[in-house]
Amino acid sequence: MKAAVLYGNQDLRYDEIETPAVHDGEIRIKVVATGICGSDIPRVHYNGAHGYPIILGHEFSGYVDEAASDVKSVKKGDRVIGIPLMPCFECDDCKAGNFSLCKHYSFVGSRQNGSMAQYVTLPEKNVMKIDSSIPYETAAFFEPSTVAIHGIKQCGYKYEKGKTVAILGGGTIGLFTLQWIKILGADKVCVCDIDDSHLKCSKILGADETLISIAEDFNDQVKAATNSKGFDYVFVSTGSVAAMKTAFEIAANKAHICFIGTPTKDITFSVREWENMNRKEFYLTGSWMSYSAPWPGDEWSLTEKYFSTGDLKVLPEMIYKSYPLDKAMDAFNEYLNPQNVMGKIQIIDK
Repeated sequence: MKAAVLYGNQDLRYDEIETPAVHDGEIRIKVVATGICGSDIPRVHYNGAHGYPIILGHEFSGYVDEAASDVKSVKKGDRVIGIPLMPCFECDDCKAGNFSLCKHYSFVGSRQNGSMAQYVTLPEKNVMKIDSSIPYETAAFFEPSTVAIHGIKQCGYKYEKGKTVAILGGGTIGLFTLQWIKILGADKVCVCDIDDSHLKCSKILGADETLISIAEDFNDQVKAATNSKGFDYVFVSTGSVAAMKTAFEIAANKAHICFIGTPTKDITFSVREWENMNRKEFYLTGSWMSYSAPWPGDEWSLTEKYFSTGDLKVLPEMIYKSYPLDKAMDAFNEYLNPQNVMGKIQIIDK
């Protein structure tokens, strides 16, 4: 088969390798669409891979090419998505249903070969059948959607009339966080970003307010949006240090803050900035991946449900560009100027 194989830093080659065999309990997927995740970029450009050679890609969809005789959940030709985490299922965290926290896990596209290839083989428990009405390009957004709703669950969000929600960052994860919060019934959701195109998408997807977070009057706009109380829930969907600090500033007393995004730089807080947490007595939590019990979690089943009904949407603007598999290096080179990338880049191999 053909694959985009990473052999070293900035050395991603369209290569021919052996097609993976199908063993007992396994399914081989013909990959159609793969999204480039923010975590893939340092693996290609900044020596970030665990080892070489490796095939990246963990946000993907396709159809069943072959299934072992003991596989019951899918059959040849079924439209599916891949579930990339492979926990051990034996450690204390796994037994407690906290699969994202497993310390003995493998992961498709980083610790073992992923979906930037014509085929990928996975255990049956890592494959989910999806409704045939969901386009492959949309289905490749399953994993980002599950990351968003996992963060909402981690934050302990529950609908209360009049409570306000802020989402810092209107990229892919932020737009799914917005959609999930609206599905769960939030009265007032505000998306904050430095990019107007992200805010336009947010408006289309139901944001009640959008704010440019670097505007001079940003704090005044926050006060106006919250009756000077601050936001009751704040989700930080970006790894931006500035956004994480902003969350402390705009949170209300007794607020809930969740960091979904992963920072790429060290963070320091001044005494005044950190004192916000003490004085406001807000609750701060992190969120890691997107899994819960029973495996793989309702993050995944709910995503399938709401993509099927159309309540979860992928706007055309959310896909910046699509590249064929043999141009995968060109796709990654787009991120050498990340300010120009307005949305997800996908690798398509139909």
